[in-house]
Amino acid sequence: MIKIIKLIFSKKINPVKIYRDNGAVGALLDEYEKTIQELSTLLDSVSAQQLIQIVDRETEDDDCRSIQTIMSHVVFAGYNYSIYIKNKYVETTQFKKKELKNSIEEYQLDLLAMFDYAERLFVENPDLPIEIGDEKRKIHVSWGQAYDIEQIMEHAIVHILRHRRQIERFLLKM
Repeated sequence: MIKIIKLIFSKKINPVKIYRDNGAVGALLDEYEKTIQELSTLLDSVSAQQLIQIVDRETEDDDCRSIQTIMSHVVFAGYNYSIYIKNKYVETTQFKKKELKNSIEEYQLDLLAMFDYAERLFVENPDLPIEIGDEKRKIHVSWGQAYDIEQIMEHAIVHILRHRRQIERFLLKM
């Protein structure tokens, strides 16, 4: 299964990087794709046992106890960043629910699908307002922040980087 995922990524991400040429959106999507690919590559080194092993028993955050809970949170959040944008500027869509998966391959496929969902949002809606100064027109999220599209996508990128780092630290503890 991992070979299939790598094949999908290799077709999607050419060894000679071809950058998107649609300005800020292209840069955001290129970097988002890159962080997702880096996370997926890290997951190649995670065993089935490591996926479900509880590493942080002290945390009060249920999303940060194991690699499995982290990945469920990452996929859930990744879809929902795009859905926040869609709900504000395109059409009302139901938010994604968190799902625990039982294999690394399932999470890798979810990461690909999550990125494709975001990419399609921008391809199908090329005139989305990327930068907005007016607070009232920004996307107000459940954790209390207000973002324009550029800011929420930057947050989506850094969110993956932070959890990739967390998984790397978990692997060192195991």
